[in-house]
Order: sequence, then C-alpha cells, then structure tokens
Amino acid sequence: MESTPALVSDIVDSLRRMFQVINEQSKKAEHETGLTGPQLWAIKVIAESAPIKVSDLARKMYLHPATVVGIIDRLETRELVERRRSKEDRRVVEIALTDNGREKVSKSPEVAQGLLVKGLEALSEQKLKNISDGLEQLVEILGAQEIPPQLMLSCEVNLPQKNIKTE
Repeated sequence: MESTPALVSDIVDSLRRMFQVINEQSKKAEHETGLTGPQLWAIKVIAESAPIKVSDLARKMYLHPATVVGIIDRLETRELVERRRSKEDRRVVEIALTDNGREKVSKSPEVAQGLLVKGLEALSEQKLKNISDGLEQLVEILGAQEIPPQLMLSCEVNLPQKNIKTE
C-alpha cells in the first residue's frame, strides 16, 4: 500500500496535469479560432446535432440553459450560429451553424471540455460516483462549496442546477 505522502503527491500531480491540459487547449483554441473554450465547445456540439434546441444543447454541455443562451448570443453576434423557428412546431427555436460556423468548426482544435465530457460519459456509474465523491472532497478542502462554477478558463458562470444528484 502506498504511503500518504506518495498518494498526496500523485493527486496533486494529476491535478497539475489536468489544469495544464485545460489551459493549453483553451489558449490554443482561442489563438486559432478567436473563440473562448465554451464558445468553441458549443459550436462543436451544435455541429454534431444541428438543428438543436437551446435546452438540448444545454443538456449535452451539462450547463444551465441561461448560460447557453449567453454563449449563443455571442456566437450569433459573430455570425457563427443562427436561431430558426422549427418547421414542425413554430413555437420552438432551434440553433444551427451558419456557413461561417461550419468553416470555423472544420478548422478548430479539440476542446478540453468536450474531451472531458465524452470521457466521463463512457465511464461506469460506480467510477463516476467515485470521481464525484473525490472531487466533492477536494471542493470542501478548498472551502469552495458556495462558489458558483465558472466554465473552464472563462468568466461565464454556470447557474447551479438543483436536485440533479441521485443518491
């Protein structure tokens, strides 16, 4: 069995690696595309699922719909996405990429958030529970339970979702 100092060292090194990858990929994405990580992630998800409702996009990105609306507003201003009325139900607004958006996606690097979500979704429920419990303990150690979660390397805040835990 490993000693406590070795385990603590392994955990801290793993966190350092995670922050390093997220930071490097975010900087690369912003440098190459002019988009923030969350904006690039959003257009990549839209590209996979367009046309898509804001609520479905929020669910796929594990974000609150109000957070996604802000991202969509900025992407629409840059003429990368457009809002359209659904042909099936005119009350429903869907998001789709513009030609500029499709071109941006085709030339853009992978996004750390997307890699993280895809990797986590592939894990078993037990592994997800173990990771969740461990991260919750780290948040408590840092006294960060009450801090609203910001998107990675962004000033965007993801509004907290109530009652999403299943215990």
